[in-house]
Amino acid sequence: MSDIVPAKNPPMLQVADAQAIVRQYVRPLPPEPMPLTSAALGHVLAADVVSDLDMPPYHKAMMDGYAVRCADLPSGKGTLRVIEEIPAGQVPRRTVEAGQASRIMTGAPIPPGADAVILIERTRLSENGCVEIEDRPPKPGQNILPQGAEMKCGDTVLPTGTVLRPQEFGVLATVGRTTVLAHPSPRVAILSTGDELVEPDQRPQGGQIRNSNGALLVALVSRAGGTPRYLGIARDDPACLRPMICDGLKAPVLLLSGGVSAGKLDLVPSMLREAGVVAHFHKVEMKPGKPVFFGTYPRPGGGGEPALVFGLPGNPVSVLACFELFVRPVLRRLRGHADPGPHYISAVLTEDFAYRTDRPTYHPAHLEWTPAGWRVRPVPWIGSADLRALTQANALVLFPPGDHRHRAGQVFETLSLE
Repeated sequence: MSDIVPAKNPPMLQVADAQAIVRQYVRPLPPEPMPLTSAALGHVLAADVVSDLDMPPYHKAMMDGYAVRCADLPSGKGTLRVIEEIPAGQVPRRTVEAGQASRIMTGAPIPPGADAVILIERTRLSENGCVEIEDRPPKPGQNILPQGAEMKCGDTVLPTGTVLRPQEFGVLATVGRTTVLAHPSPRVAILSTGDELVEPDQRPQGGQIRNSNGALLVALVSRAGGTPRYLGIARDDPACLRPMICDGLKAPVLLLSGGVSAGKLDLVPSMLREAGVVAHFHKVEMKPGKPVFFGTYPRPGGGGEPALVFGLPGNPVSVLACFELFVRPVLRRLRGHADPGPHYISAVLTEDFAYRTDRPTYHPAHLEWTPAGWRVRPVPWIGSADLRALTQANALVLFPPGDHRHRAGQVFETLSLE
């Protein structure tokens, strides 16, 4: 009798362990000069932005009114002679001296000699060119924004790592920047596999189904800030798969859907290895999405970062769950985000829910904010092929393995899909 003990299948990875493996191979993409067009929204700065001026560049009026000397209005009441009018965009021509005032508009420079602005509503202009003021005693600096109060020349106004939103566009314009150095959108190749698939514009025949995963992944990649390139459908035939995989490996990220399980025609893992992809894991203890594959493809000649390769299961809910847990954080990190997620929300179950599962399960759910905090409700779902259920969901609620009757009021970790 042989003493050889049959090898056991290695244990499945936990989700967190699989995510840690993926993170080891992800670096932000090299930064590129990027013009400030709408295409730059959401990108991450790769260099500090420094102000080239003080802002405001002079002491400026914050209200329409009169620039005065506080010493002339110890009681807040008095009559002063108006010596000039200063609209925004004009430079004062005269110094305010004792008994004088200058009419001033919001945003205009404060004239020399003045140290406060009286609101127009507290004044009355007389016919003899004087202004009658009836207000509380003014204080130095009243209704004046000092030079450099917002920013000073040489200040770092936007540090490396800043995500470009509309307000950052405004700051960049203020300091004269029309181009920034930022991390670009990662290019993502998308390849669907399976003899049963036809494109959405075709009528399925026999055992065929339309390819929903291609459209789903294109949308998911776009929403995550990537630039998708749909390669089409690869048949379950090495002669078809081989060239399409080689084409996809030219991109920084390659996503394949289908063909990653253990069936006779699940050829993707072996074809990836044949192409030179180094496998790092192939099974994760989760539902849906257990047979998810992750590998890296070293660039020929050792130049540049390796391509990141994900083989996603064929069922569409599995595709979405694996994308949110593994791929979206990768795309965010490639774009330069320091904390790419995924980020969970602790939410209270709104109703009793009985559920049996052999693995941690990411169940489609509806998440909402209420005055009492986050609330989550599982939506009806019949399994990983039930894509329609996702149209009622905006989150995935994580249920532990086992046969449970979860009670309303229990708190569960929930992954928002919004």
